[in-house]
Amino acid sequence: MASRREFLSGSAAAGLGLGLGGFSTIGCTGSEGGGAGGEGLGSASVSQPEIPRAEKPLRILILGGTAFLGPAQVEYALARGHTVTLFNRGRTNPHLFPDVEKLVGDRAEPDYTALEGREWDAVIDNSANVASWLMDSTALLTESVGRYLFVSSISAHKDNSIIGMDENGPVFTKEEYDEAVASGAGMGATFGPNKAQAERETFQAFQDRGIVVRPGLIVGPRDNSGRFTYWPVRIDRGGEVMAPGDGTDRAQIVDVRDLSRFMVHLIEEEAKGTFNATGPESPLTMAGMLYGIRAVTSTPVTITWVDADFLREHEVGGWMEMPVWVYPEPETQGFSAYDCTKAIEAGLTFRPLAETARDTLDWWKSLPEEDQGLRTGIDPEKEADVLRAWHARNG
Repeated sequence: MASRREFLSGSAAAGLGLGLGGFSTIGCTGSEGGGAGGEGLGSASVSQPEIPRAEKPLRILILGGTAFLGPAQVEYALARGHTVTLFNRGRTNPHLFPDVEKLVGDRAEPDYTALEGREWDAVIDNSANVASWLMDSTALLTESVGRYLFVSSISAHKDNSIIGMDENGPVFTKEEYDEAVASGAGMGATFGPNKAQAERETFQAFQDRGIVVRPGLIVGPRDNSGRFTYWPVRIDRGGEVMAPGDGTDRAQIVDVRDLSRFMVHLIEEEAKGTFNATGPESPLTMAGMLYGIRAVTSTPVTITWVDADFLREHEVGGWMEMPVWVYPEPETQGFSAYDCTKAIEAGLTFRPLAETARDTLDWWKSLPEEDQGLRTGIDPEKEADVLRAWHARNG
């Protein structure tokens, strides 16, 4: 539905950032990431296998830590026996983790006073989707922190036409970053260039002590953005579900808990370098994803695949109205086909899709009704209208 440039500057590229916490924010904006968990984190009974203690307890500073990705990191780090400190504005879910040290500051100001004179073994930077924030924090922490893990995004890659692109694929250059910032464009257009520039700043400041993780679409409990949650919720609602394409288009997602464990693991192993981090390990199609989700609910449901041309004709948007999916075009064919071999070899593992779908649905159902809104996914009336038109055309 969109040109390559429109794709990068619009909802699809920007929506990847939402996996880290909201778009009043895109990415993990605000000091701690924004609205992907909001105040309604819910209390779903999610799977928690036995977590062994780390051989060497670490002091870990998390910039952010209370929205979507952050809580999963905190929970896993604490279970491993590490000591965690949170640094954020104290506005998003301040009730979380009452026994964890919390330092207050605002990266937008910038105000890092609370971090001065302190030392940690490692930092996980969730909230810098503006490169200047990364520059400020690394300048302060270079001499007082052992390792710095920056949470980037596959949106740092500037060419989604390459199937199977690994970490060495082209990213936005410094010149493209400067151009994007100077243009005054919105966050959707500058998100990828900012992430790419922040990656360079991470390695410039920390060199072999720097770690960059590029997640794809982050999913799972506490994510009410709808980027994946829409599908378990919609399928559980039952009836006829409109699905995009013919089911063969690729999909890539990573459970927030698997991603968090990988990040803590990289710190424990004193890793270095850049890692594309999405999944699953084996290629996943949209059909595989939706039928896998259907398996976790007993609600009567039928899935109707509607081809891309028909969706385009009826102005159905990819990614935001049909989550996880983008229109198949040469310039976007690699969007859900990134090579994550390096991360897998370094310890990234993936739980079954059914577990992610079930836990996400259970979490969503645990929310108060007033918090069960999804910011993406097609409007039910529009879905019904398009389905009627589809059946009328096909008899």
